[in-house]
Amino acid sequence: MSLSTRRLLTITTAIGALGIASAAQAQEFKLRWGHYLGNSPFVQVEKDFAKRVEERTKGRVKIDITFAGGLGKGNELLPLAGRGAVDMASVVPGYYADRLLFWKAYQIPFVFSSPKQAMEISAASYKKLPVFKEELDKMGVQFLFHQPLGEYYLTGKSAGCDTMAGLKGKKIRSFGADIPKLHQAVGATPVSVGVGSVYEALQRGSLDYSFLNRGNILSNRLYEPGKYSCGPIMSITGHLIVISKRKWAKLPDDIKAIMIEEGQKSGKEYISWIGAAETKAGEAIKAKGGIIKPFQPAEMAKWRKAAPDLLQNWVDDMKKKGLGAKAEEVASTWKSMMK
Repeated sequence: MSLSTRRLLTITTAIGALGIASAAQAQEFKLRWGHYLGNSPFVQVEKDFAKRVEERTKGRVKIDITFAGGLGKGNELLPLAGRGAVDMASVVPGYYADRLLFWKAYQIPFVFSSPKQAMEISAASYKKLPVFKEELDKMGVQFLFHQPLGEYYLTGKSAGCDTMAGLKGKKIRSFGADIPKLHQAVGATPVSVGVGSVYEALQRGSLDYSFLNRGNILSNRLYEPGKYSCGPIMSITGHLIVISKRKWAKLPDDIKAIMIEEGQKSGKEYISWIGAAETKAGEAIKAKGGIIKPFQPAEMAKWRKAAPDLLQNWVDDMKKKGLGAKAEEVASTWKSMMK
């Protein structure tokens, strides 16, 4: 081999090594995000969060979202993130009612008057009340932002979903510890069914009514097996976006700061986005043949009267667990904010 050829090979090898090093440096952290929902326009804010983090870190962070339970089911993602088996997760507090004792309170029905109010109280409470951070610390995850939910509707084949009498004896999709009590208050039978299984359950008759917001009714095409949607019934918050503390500890401070800032932005964006998106979803449902019926105000008043005071029930239950003082602080703080 000639001297010039050896020099050319040396230069080529060096350039290749620099390219590999540059690529490795450009993408320092790959984050796998497990999501229980399918990919749809109703998780666009979360996709935008991932994109902005990648852009602001100039490619040092790459976030891959796996939808529809591809990295774990809705009731599996929190412990998976806590163990570091996934890096990020979208976590429904109601699915972990025995572990997220304080966060699950955001999904107590008949507490908040609107998604906007629920989200504003969530943001303020996280800053003011340490118990919410402490609870996630125990689960091994770091909070990034909270997802609001559109108001909940009952969706099924029968048009009688707008009265208490029409719901009596019906099988209604339910979840968590408190929402079943809401359904039992009208004489219905609560049935635990995951979002992805609701369509088939309505088809087969193992559910008479779904219980989801208009965005999920549309994205899951529930207007096909269930023509009628009655509501709104209640407002609660949705899932939390969290990151494994194991992965969080490995991130440099500048990346952490970017993710926290973008998380706060996304939480605010979700508030303004949810109202318009839910209205648009309702119009799309009607355009596809679904019928949306308002739940009669007099009937709603009767339902609220028949339902137990679930926020106070939560406080009483927390007293039995030795957490009464903190629970009372949360409840009184929320009531003060709502005034």
